[in-house]
Amino acid sequence: MSAGAPRIDLSGFLLLREVRRFVREAWAWGLVVVLGLLYLLGSLVEGGMLGLARLQGGYTITIITSNATGAGWWNYPALIVAAPWGYLELPFFTAVSMLVVTVGVALGMAVAAILLYRLLRPSAEGAARTQAVGAATGLTPAMIGLVTLGACCSTTAAASAGVGLVAQASGTTVSNLLLNDWYLGVFQVVVVWSALFAQELLLTVYGGLFGPRASSTSRARARVVAIGPRYLVGGALRALLVAGGILWSLAMFVEWTTVAPSSAGAGLWFQWIVQHQLLAAAAIGAGFFPRGTLRLLERCRRGLARAFPTALVLGGLSLLVWLPPTLVGAGLDSLTDQVLGAVGAPTSWGAISPGPIGGAALLARWLVEYVTVALFAVLAAAAPRTALSPLLGGSLAKERATARVPPPREAEASIATSRGGVRGDPRPANAAPSGES
Repeated sequence: MSAGAPRIDLSGFLLLREVRRFVREAWAWGLVVVLGLLYLLGSLVEGGMLGLARLQGGYTITIITSNATGAGWWNYPALIVAAPWGYLELPFFTAVSMLVVTVGVALGMAVAAILLYRLLRPSAEGAARTQAVGAATGLTPAMIGLVTLGACCSTTAAASAGVGLVAQASGTTVSNLLLNDWYLGVFQVVVVWSALFAQELLLTVYGGLFGPRASSTSRARARVVAIGPRYLVGGALRALLVAGGILWSLAMFVEWTTVAPSSAGAGLWFQWIVQHQLLAAAAIGAGFFPRGTLRLLERCRRGLARAFPTALVLGGLSLLVWLPPTLVGAGLDSLTDQVLGAVGAPTSWGAISPGPIGGAALLARWLVEYVTVALFAVLAAAAPRTALSPLLGGSLAKERATARVPPPREAEASIATSRGGVRGDPRPANAAPSGES
């Protein structure tokens, strides 16, 4: 964005201040409630947690506090209700995650529906608005798609097709996810609320054009953000970084389904903290806040703060280059070692099995989660402006060019000074003063 773009308040961003304000100004809380109830009902029915049938007997409510085998501890305490009209089963974490996802889906879908209606509604300034917010129009379907993805995963948690997509993106098997279904809830919550955060940014920049807060100032601000190939490419790169960072961060939790964190060694913790979470945080932060990330990296150039870019370089390079068998055996991950494992190289070469997925799905995972996240971390730590300028649509280059060109008055004064004249005096340097011959 340009220098005229609004500053993002982190607390307001996390609390979805603009999303809530947009819904309130549109008097759309009723729509949010209706969408939420419909989604919650569909999730319960499709997930097998709510069954409508004619049962014998009266009402019974059962609370199960634990499982004798200790398996599936995240499902307890569980609530089971039996009634003449059917049954309702509410495992603990599944119910909580479903409620959180329901709130996110209801808000996201309501905002998307209002935006779509107002963009298509005829108005006196329709042509100007279409030209000013072309980027917002293009981003709206992407927001709807992200929210729909979360909804699809929630309502098809028992279907192999829906879980299969999550398994491929996370690098594990369908049976492992069905056995550890808590991860499906975590995945749904993260995806849906990431879409809401993207909508929050969208409304922060363009929200004033669609509601009662519309003004000439907001229209001028939108016009400052010139829409062109650089901005479209920058938006695509930001979306790719956010998607890759989210999937790469969630991949750590998949490993927790097979390795208990309490028994993990130093190598695994280095992989989880540095290779996964640190690199993922850099990618997600740059995708959402490229200017803020740039300022942070430029400040971390001296003193103890240099540990941050150093860790980014170390984590990114270790994820890309070949690692010896000793480090691989300690728990570190590497794309090169995974490629060796995919082609059948022996473990003595440091080869790592890429997991149960293969073909195009494995290649896509390597490109989106490994190459994108790790390579960006290395470039951002080594040359922050070079790495982050494409995410800003080339606005950094424009700012540098503008900074090199002095304002008109300063340019005239500079020319006069170079000729030996006095600032503000248009006469030549060798001209005689007034009253002298």
